[in-house]
Amino acid sequence: MMCWVLASLAVSLSTVSSFYLPGLAPVTYCNNPDLTTCTSDIKLFVNRLNSEESVIPYEYHHFDFCQTDESNAPAENLGQVVFGERIRPSPYKIAFGSSSDSCEVLCTKKYTAANTDDQKKVSLLRKGMFMNYQHHWIVDNMPVTWCYPVENGQHYCSTGFPMGCYVDKKGNPKDACVISRDYSTADSYYVFNHVDIVISYHDGKEEDWGKYLNGAKGGRIVSVKLTPRSIAHDTAAADTNKCVSDVAKGPLFIQGEGAVDVDITYSYTVTFRTQNEVKWSSRWDYILESMPHTNIQWFSILNSLVIVLFLSGMVAMILLRTLHKDIARYNQIDSGEDAQEEFGWKLVHGDVFRPPRKGMLLSVFLGSGTQLLTMGGITLVFACLGFLSPANRGALMTCALVLFVCLGTPAGYVAARVYKSFGGEKWKSNVLLTSMLCPGIVFAHFFVLNLVLWYYSSSAAIPFFTLVALLALWFGVSVPLTFVGAYFGFRKPAIEQPVRTNQIPRQIPDQSVYTQPIPGIIMGGVLPFGCIFIQLFFVLNSIWSSQIYYMYGFLFLVFIILIITCSETTILLCYFHLCAEDYHWWWRSFLTSGFTAFYLAIYCVHYFITKLDIEGAGSTFLYFGYTSVMVFCFFLLTGTIGFFACFWFVRKIYSVVKVD
Repeated sequence: MMCWVLASLAVSLSTVSSFYLPGLAPVTYCNNPDLTTCTSDIKLFVNRLNSEESVIPYEYHHFDFCQTDESNAPAENLGQVVFGERIRPSPYKIAFGSSSDSCEVLCTKKYTAANTDDQKKVSLLRKGMFMNYQHHWIVDNMPVTWCYPVENGQHYCSTGFPMGCYVDKKGNPKDACVISRDYSTADSYYVFNHVDIVISYHDGKEEDWGKYLNGAKGGRIVSVKLTPRSIAHDTAAADTNKCVSDVAKGPLFIQGEGAVDVDITYSYTVTFRTQNEVKWSSRWDYILESMPHTNIQWFSILNSLVIVLFLSGMVAMILLRTLHKDIARYNQIDSGEDAQEEFGWKLVHGDVFRPPRKGMLLSVFLGSGTQLLTMGGITLVFACLGFLSPANRGALMTCALVLFVCLGTPAGYVAARVYKSFGGEKWKSNVLLTSMLCPGIVFAHFFVLNLVLWYYSSSAAIPFFTLVALLALWFGVSVPLTFVGAYFGFRKPAIEQPVRTNQIPRQIPDQSVYTQPIPGIIMGGVLPFGCIFIQLFFVLNSIWSSQIYYMYGFLFLVFIILIITCSETTILLCYFHLCAEDYHWWWRSFLTSGFTAFYLAIYCVHYFITKLDIEGAGSTFLYFGYTSVMVFCFFLLTGTIGFFACFWFVRKIYSVVKVD
């Protein structure tokens, strides 16, 4: 176990110091367009806009910003489409080394009070600023960041910046309006129509790749930062493509209510500066190091892992010592008179392998749980190796989906083997349910949620043809592979149990409160949840608060600890129940560790109430809809871990005692 800890820590620390992604080549820029070894054109891409106050993201053109020809938009991978990312080219023209000291006009949008369509667009802008929707721009495959001071004199670099802000009717500035005293007019929306872009680059003078510049001024981009501002441009000057990025011009604001005449001129400046102290391979560090609460959580995570390891060791030690005494005592009984004095778990040897009720459903859950468990493990290994870093957008979801589809074979095999050991004969129903039930529940959830996103015209709504592609992967790849696994599973002989099952079931004596099913199941999920709840906070932040998640090394370590704690907790409670002569352990072992998902659901509700500012029925429905999918998958995963640990344990102890 110590080797696992050290290896995982080493991987996690290596992923923090730099993000090198195999296959992702750096781009060298220069101010000489004739060179073939470098490029002078810096492309700025725009992505969806999202908000912490809403689960519903929108595409860039939804808010009537300046647009350009989108025919050359980069193709999104499956993971990006599922996550709602819509990367589009922007009209911003940036040439390497060409700092624009003066303001550059992008476009002017004119809205008149008498035009209904114009007022609808103004209403959308107001809604976006009121709910603090954030731009997400990309340059050289890096997020464009907005850095601003936070508590304790530190700077936080956000991967998004607001489209504007709102000052309420009482004159209280909301969200980004607090950054300047100029934004103070009551009941007004301030549009951030100007950005000052600062591009930092490494000039390569002391690097091997510098020779490709052939003496031209150039380098590799290490950061792109901007500062959004609101400027009331002179409309007449803007019509001649002239503007001034001077604060003295005053901010541009829109009245809070009613039809308005307003002209919004979007503008920008670009500045280049050399930053040779930062290498291209570590250019993500300034974003990750500035993330709030990251540094103080390292100790908390380590502390939690140490506690869980200590508890796991204690459980294992107690269990092994007690079991050793039990087995030694049982095997010393030779005479028939002594045999009548048997007690404890040996008494139920004739019933412990009696097939459970609803064995078909249990085997189907175990098949899908095995599929999820294998998928999660392989995905985390790839993430720790750097293949799924933030630089490779959508790779995590793409990897998970492809792996889930391709792992239909182990799902079918496990379900078939378990079902056959229960004496089941309806193999067609078993394989159909394994391939359809759990994936069908998840797909039905996503389809309903997608209908809601379609209704709101959200960028997160999965296009129809992508849904068809997902169905094709399910029915064309996953289902046949599940049939293949089930075929091999049913061909093998049934699992031979170490003891015979009696024809007449043994009566179970009255149980105490602690050995009854429900209290044991409720207690079983506490320890596994205790080892994941700190990492869970970071995972939920990355999903709902648009923060980059990069601690895959620690997440993999927590995943291993989760498997250990689920296994040991389930084995311990199973042992207590067998000692109390209760042999109904099949479903109980699955539900004991699976109950961790119930605590996950409670934590997600707590996170929604205390950490998020989500408003609106649609966003609330979407949040709990996605949460229910996550809880269901986690239930299958943890339940499968507990079942197979308990299955191994029961077979082991009954195979080493002498039974007449």
